[in-house]
Amino acid sequence: MTQELIAQYNYINDILKQQEIYTHACHVLQYDQETICPPKAMEEQGEVSAALGNMAFKLTKDPKFIEAAENLYAHRGELNSFDRALIDDLHRNYLKTKNITPEMNHEFSLVYNRAFVTWLEAKQKSDFSIFAPSLREVIEINKKDVSLREQALPVLYDNLLGDYERGLTSASLDECFGKCKERLLPLLEKIKNSKKVIRTDFLSRHADEDKQRKFARYLLELMRFDFERGSFTTSEHPFTDGLARNDVRITTHYHEDMFYANMYTVTHEGGHALFELLQPQENYDHHINGLKSMSMHESVSRFYENRIARSESFIRLVYPKLKELFPDVLGDVTERELYEAMNLVQPSLIRTEADEFTYTFHIIIRYEIEKEMLAGTVKVEDLPALWNEKYRQYLGVIVPSDREGILQDVHWTFGMGYFPTYALGNMYNAMYYNRLKNELDIDALVAAGDFDTINGWMAKNVFAKADRLSASEWIRDITGRDFTPDDFLDYLEAKYSAIYEL
Repeated sequence: MTQELIAQYNYINDILKQQEIYTHACHVLQYDQETICPPKAMEEQGEVSAALGNMAFKLTKDPKFIEAAENLYAHRGELNSFDRALIDDLHRNYLKTKNITPEMNHEFSLVYNRAFVTWLEAKQKSDFSIFAPSLREVIEINKKDVSLREQALPVLYDNLLGDYERGLTSASLDECFGKCKERLLPLLEKIKNSKKVIRTDFLSRHADEDKQRKFARYLLELMRFDFERGSFTTSEHPFTDGLARNDVRITTHYHEDMFYANMYTVTHEGGHALFELLQPQENYDHHINGLKSMSMHESVSRFYENRIARSESFIRLVYPKLKELFPDVLGDVTERELYEAMNLVQPSLIRTEADEFTYTFHIIIRYEIEKEMLAGTVKVEDLPALWNEKYRQYLGVIVPSDREGILQDVHWTFGMGYFPTYALGNMYNAMYYNRLKNELDIDALVAAGDFDTINGWMAKNVFAKADRLSASEWIRDITGRDFTPDDFLDYLEAKYSAIYEL
């Protein structure tokens, strides 16, 4: 690089270091807000977070910063892969936010904060009407945001999908989810009609919260979660937040009449945490540690949650510890009965507690509703009825309340386009799992609790380049193939045909 480019790069580096101080503070406040913040303090705390976030936003709106970043973008061929990933992202973000002023950005943040506060109250009271005005605001903010973008895509929803998964469109999702419905709906009917009886009486037995907490820590230690660089606690809606290189926090939620929910929440969020903890140091050095797409992240969390923690070898591994901690729950339950129960296919209401097989339908429902919301073909006040009808249509379940229905997820407090990444994550990990099992005896490793080897393979092959590639480039780099849902659908068909003796 020329001396001018070097000087501009150093300037950008200094500004991004300043920005990260503000964003780190925002993450701390947001983490506090979702865990221990008193209810009456939430809105004010959100306002503080919005103000700090806006200060971070202003740094990259400075004309000098924009000029430096755009000049480096014009010379990106002279940069290494880490710096090129950064400059490409700064350019995309410039086009996305060029016409958004700091005042607008602050307005958007306040809308999302109010939405979170009203959603929490609405969920606690199981009353969608409390959240409805905030949801209208969120929808309008999303529309306004897209209308101000340079080079906005013609389909409004595609822009929001692209915020979480670069290049993703509703047309490609329609095709993907169409395949899922075509192959999974008939199989679901066969499973419902199967004569196979899976024992479930123990699933609702009382499990002490303190013992669940001990089991959560056991699971995280098993997965090699680094407690000197991470922590865990509880929240209404479990999540993972990578605050900094050495500060990754996860949360879970304990249900004393559903011991297994915590097990799969912890392995899911633990997967997210490992992705953050095991990424290359260079990602932090070059300010690209947050560039991985959400479907990449969800692929990893659901790899650990489903492909590992729902496997026979994992159940064999944790079965003795479960019996030790929960003798009143599992004292008369065999290892095989536990495995089958952990893979029970049972259409249900709550996405985060859904079985592996029906989970995709929870995502399809949300995707189809998001499309209608943004197209204006459904009124906000009619959303609970639409939600309830789709649950009846796809899963055959009756929604008894808003809390167990349309208010169960926090995601619409900050916009649309996120939900499809969960389903794509399952499909990505199915593809790289097929490579993994050809290179390692994954069942033997899991049964032995050898997560060092598993995590090492993931760090080298899945984590290392995630922040430098788009999702389509990333999955091709890992597997040598373009994205397809077929590996995932083949896996579900084989696994559940065997369990249900079809």
